[in-house]
Amino acid sequence: MKIRVGFGFDVHQLVAGRELWLGGIRLGHEKGLLGHSDADVALHGLMDAMLGAMALGDIGKHFPDTDEAYRGISSMLLLRHVVALLKAHHARVTNCDVTIVAQKPKLLPYIPQMRQNALELPLARVNIKATTTEKLGFEGEEKGISAQAVCMVQENG
Repeated sequence: MKIRVGFGFDVHQLVAGRELWLGGIRLGHEKGLLGHSDADVALHGLMDAMLGAMALGDIGKHFPDTDEAYRGISSMLLLRHVVALLKAHHARVTNCDVTIVAQKPKLLPYIPQMRQNALELPLARVNIKATTTEKLGFEGEEKGISAQAVCMVQENG
């Protein structure tokens, strides 16, 4: 058994006319994240951490924004694909920690549901938290949202 660690980061611009998806759930907000898929920065960061732990590249390699098959796709579907990819490499996530950086909306009420959606893990192994930048930077100016994720992956074989 081998233990690996992966780190992921993602950022998307907030724009009018898009739904806001974070952690696999739709939030009621006047702006959404701009991207080829649903632009869920929390899940994108998590998937990059998972792929990074196994040295499998990043989500851009697996789900390029030049491929129309991924236009508007749910990041939950992409996450399921990454979980299956790790399984094919005899690996699984043992725990993860995701930080979402956003001035608005306030995310605390949504976190319990996000934790249930993140992975097929006991809740005690999935942590999602949110922070603001105290109105500093692009997140603080409500121009975008970013997320960082770290995960531990157990590789068998």
